[in-house]
Amino acid sequence: MAKFPVSFLLFLFHFLSLNLSSSAYTLPTQYFINCGSDTNVVSTRRTFTGDSNSDNSLTLTGQSSSVKEPNNSKETPQLYQTSRIFKEKFSYEFKITNSSTYLVRFHFFKLNSSANFAVSVSGFSLLSNFTVQNSKNKPNLLLIEEFFVGISEEKFIIQFLPQEFSFGFVNAIELFPTPANFIPDNAPLISPMGSSSNFNGVLSKALHTIQRINVGGLTLTPDNDTLWRNWVPDDSFLYMSDTAKNSKFHGDKPKYTQGVNEYFAPDLVYQTAKEMNINHVFFSNNFNITWSVEVSKNARHFVRVHFCDIISQSIGDLAFNLYVYRNFSREIVPYQMSDQLAVPFFFDFVVDSDDSGLMNISIGPRRDSKFKTAFLNGLEIMEIVGESGLVLETREAKKIPILVIVGSILGGLALISVFAAVLCLCLWCRKQKTVESLDWPPVPVYRAGSSRNRVPEGTFVSSRVDLNVGLRICFAEILLATNNFDAKMIVGKGGFGHVFRGTLRNGTKVAVKRCESGSGQGLPEFETEITVLSKLRHRHLVSLIGYCDELSEMILVYEFMEKGTLKDHLYNSSSPPFSWRQRLEICIGAAKGLHYLHRGNSGGFIHRDVKSTNILLDEYLVAKVADFGLSRIGPPDQSHVSTCVKGTLGYLDPDYFRTQQLTEKSDVYSFGVVLLEVLCARPAIDVSLPQEQVNLAEWGLFCKNNGTLEQIVDPSIKEQINPNSLRKFGEIAENCLQEYGTDRPAMGDVVWDLEYTLQLQQTAVQREPHEDSASDASSMLALPNIQRFPSIGMSIEEDDTPILAEHSSNMWASEVFSQLRIDDAR
Repeated sequence: MAKFPVSFLLFLFHFLSLNLSSSAYTLPTQYFINCGSDTNVVSTRRTFTGDSNSDNSLTLTGQSSSVKEPNNSKETPQLYQTSRIFKEKFSYEFKITNSSTYLVRFHFFKLNSSANFAVSVSGFSLLSNFTVQNSKNKPNLLLIEEFFVGISEEKFIIQFLPQEFSFGFVNAIELFPTPANFIPDNAPLISPMGSSSNFNGVLSKALHTIQRINVGGLTLTPDNDTLWRNWVPDDSFLYMSDTAKNSKFHGDKPKYTQGVNEYFAPDLVYQTAKEMNINHVFFSNNFNITWSVEVSKNARHFVRVHFCDIISQSIGDLAFNLYVYRNFSREIVPYQMSDQLAVPFFFDFVVDSDDSGLMNISIGPRRDSKFKTAFLNGLEIMEIVGESGLVLETREAKKIPILVIVGSILGGLALISVFAAVLCLCLWCRKQKTVESLDWPPVPVYRAGSSRNRVPEGTFVSSRVDLNVGLRICFAEILLATNNFDAKMIVGKGGFGHVFRGTLRNGTKVAVKRCESGSGQGLPEFETEITVLSKLRHRHLVSLIGYCDELSEMILVYEFMEKGTLKDHLYNSSSPPFSWRQRLEICIGAAKGLHYLHRGNSGGFIHRDVKSTNILLDEYLVAKVADFGLSRIGPPDQSHVSTCVKGTLGYLDPDYFRTQQLTEKSDVYSFGVVLLEVLCARPAIDVSLPQEQVNLAEWGLFCKNNGTLEQIVDPSIKEQINPNSLRKFGEIAENCLQEYGTDRPAMGDVVWDLEYTLQLQQTAVQREPHEDSASDASSMLALPNIQRFPSIGMSIEEDDTPILAEHSSNMWASEVFSQLRIDDAR
């Protein structure tokens, strides 16, 4: 007898173990139903049997009709050329031979009318008040609703129930068992706040597929999926696409082990991935990749994350973290799952969603990992929609007498006519009251901002917050102030829209910011700006004169800042460069404004978008912080606010970006970037420079740590700066730019240190550059009369006293803000 080498026997055993799990499951041939038809249709390796000539394994109960597309359009797939229509309760009853988790799919194709109905299956309420509506923009509309349901009975009933005065329909149904252990009965339960427990009884629920995402790959259709599923690319769910790059497996196929086979996800899912884009010029290797998926609010979801290490060079190189809502994390170590590369595995969770309507899934590197990157191959999210025992309310169709229908229609038309007359009268009266006798040229009225944040065109904005009515300015007044939004009056453009120079009828010069379509900002930012600035008054915060929310407009009116933005004077400017002393005074003013924003009488706000374009200068070069549309109110304990990341690239706090936990220290980081901008007179991001110099924060810290900071100072002020002043200024910037927020100073400390830096610049006592500028300060100069409170990190000066003003509808803005006159401007 021939003897086989031990290595060959081991290989044979391993090969059999790889294929054992997949060989235990074969693709089913039942049930695939072609509804409303007496013919069979073959579609993607499945034969859909016409429900009109089905055998005794399927029973139809209730009154229904078969509808066939009249023209047999070639554009319509054959499976969807017929449908079953019902105007009362109707059901399919299937005979089930084995208990298992079944996959149920309903196919709904276009109709010329709207349908509204509910669907239940053997006690599970799957779809409630479900609407399939034909769309002119989507003439070939196809909806596929997919569910996983545990079945332990011998018969399985699918029941359709139309809403009153409506109907229901279905084009095709799929019902077949999944592989063994496809859905577990228990999984970790994750709350939005990050707490974890165990959830038992998944199989007693019904799961509704919300998203199935092929991360790093292309669209997958039933033609190239093992269970005829659809997978979509991940790019539209990715937050900040520059953080990730696609990776592809160049081997033959994944190596299935650990009870995972190609039915859990096809090869094409495990052969592609998204990994961290650590070579991108905007990022270091200390960030996360985040996907945001729309889900039902305050609902429970089953989440499956797929992994297959196709990026490591060798076993044991890689370990990273998976985050759910940023508050829960799990360590992912591929080599603990298998001693080979390219081996698929997945993790299941039950996740409670919050009230945001978004679920965030992230990956990021671990500090102890040799290879500091992370990857993800696939993501599935299913909503848990019900429990066994929930049965839809049954209702027989009601016949409505024709006279009642005709009477209802005539009465409705009469009522509509009355409402139309009243509406026209109200609009005419409003026009007479608002415009008075002025003859304005036509002004285009458009729907401004993002469509997700706005109300329908032609309606008045109904604010979700209690806006200060005393600040409202009528649209006619704004038209007059800006000469009908004359293009010659434009003085700038930001993320919100164009900014116009204007003059109110009382002579007050104003800046008018008008939101325009496609700006990416909308009603939330508009309301936030009004809310913040109506509560805060400070010399170094820009003052809000008023706002307008008429005719779907979103307009903000500010005091006019004669000298524009700080950025305008730092680089690419035709104006003479500011001196070092002027720059320090501007930084001190901006820091005071931010400090009051954080800790003032009505403070507790976090700006979230501090940058040189949001620091404005008046005619006396007094700095004022502006643009509060992204601001958030901080928590009472000054810890953090968990929120989606917003801000500007180059100024974004890496700690906030990594954790999505916003604190006032995020503003401190951004301000540190502004300090370097002021010192070096260059943008925060400049892609024209060598790679190591593109990011100003990273380049500035590198130079500071290497003792070469003076080499990147703006040449126009290089000879003006006292070395000790430069040394202290560099220390402040370095402290602000610390990687972790807890290591950064409070803004009050930044104010004090900047004032100290100004005193170092002004003092007549010169010290050697190597001396510590922070030591023995009292013997070198007399500091300004500032009372120091280290416990709260703030200084108290006259400038920090809030300016209070009462608002009333008959009070002009110039009177309200007359206290803002600058008496001691430099």
